[in-house]
Amino acid sequence: MDTVECVVIGAGVIGLAVARELALAGHEVLILEALERFGTQTSAHNSEVIHAGLYYPPGSLKARLCVQGKEWLYRYCAERGIAHRRLGKLLVACAGSELPALASYAERAAANGVPLRPLAAADIRRLEPAVRAVAGLYSESTGILDSHGLMLALLGDAEGAGATLVTHTPVVAGQVARDGIVLRTGGAQPFGLRCHRLVNAAGLRAQELARSLAGFPPELVPPTFYAKGHYFTLGGRAPFRHLVYPMPDHAGLGIHVTLDLGGQCKFGPDVSGWPSVPDYGFEPGLEAKFYRAIRRYYPALPDGSLQPGYTGIRPKVTGPAEAAGDFILQGPAEHGVAGLVHLFGIESPGLTASLAIARQVMEFIR
Repeated sequence: MDTVECVVIGAGVIGLAVARELALAGHEVLILEALERFGTQTSAHNSEVIHAGLYYPPGSLKARLCVQGKEWLYRYCAERGIAHRRLGKLLVACAGSELPALASYAERAAANGVPLRPLAAADIRRLEPAVRAVAGLYSESTGILDSHGLMLALLGDAEGAGATLVTHTPVVAGQVARDGIVLRTGGAQPFGLRCHRLVNAAGLRAQELARSLAGFPPELVPPTFYAKGHYFTLGGRAPFRHLVYPMPDHAGLGIHVTLDLGGQCKFGPDVSGWPSVPDYGFEPGLEAKFYRAIRRYYPALPDGSLQPGYTGIRPKVTGPAEAAGDFILQGPAEHGVAGLVHLFGIESPGLTASLAIARQVMEFIR
């Protein structure tokens, strides 16, 4: 049986960032990806937003790693020529009843060290003439990026430092042994492999993978929930220059406006399902809900202008009736297994926090 120093399971943006960090530090790294290519699930089905860090409870991993990761990500994109734009974002209250929530996010952002500028209704109309709201907050550090370009750069750095990516290689089981962690793969050519360090960055399958490791305490694996969201695209020219977000709900950030690097406008995601297994199919009959939600802040949205776009699925550790959970980064200090790191519930702002998460994993490995 072959032995490798480090194995990273999952070649999404988090797995690639971790593999890059380990390889650049001189470790031998093998990346195992179950699908036919890297970055095809959560990393390819999101808003491609660089978040500022204003939503997350002070002291949480989401807050700390988002704020750190945002600055590192902007710097990395600039250094590597990855397409990105610091567009700025408006968080808006559409009614007086939402003003207390808006104030709470201003306080939370200040505690997280995120600069915001308060906006009156006239300020909002000046920045975004199509938007109607009673008040808002402006985040200058929010932006967008090319997530595929980011992953290409991360993979290139990792491979340049000696890492190897192997696709079509799902990990189906494993065992914690005295001389490392033994893995068994599936696929067309299954094989066994021993490693001394293992990073579980399997995203939607992270908990399933953890439960498949014989010798790992099953009670330390959090529950698994999948929150499904839909995006609609706007036909014609976008009337927006910034990202525009309504007040969040307990499950997500609301049906918001995002712009891609080509200027196309999309709305979403909603949270319209909690499937028991990941399913990227686009559900029919959601248009009325989207029109109703969007017209609260964009009342001139024309009939017939929304077109079905795509869906995304968030790996969550809390269910539909609970508040959003934090990232869970489990290292040897939490579970007692040397060389093993599990990454659970890496949903938004995981893309923004990817480089900071990788640095945290490196600390666990050390």
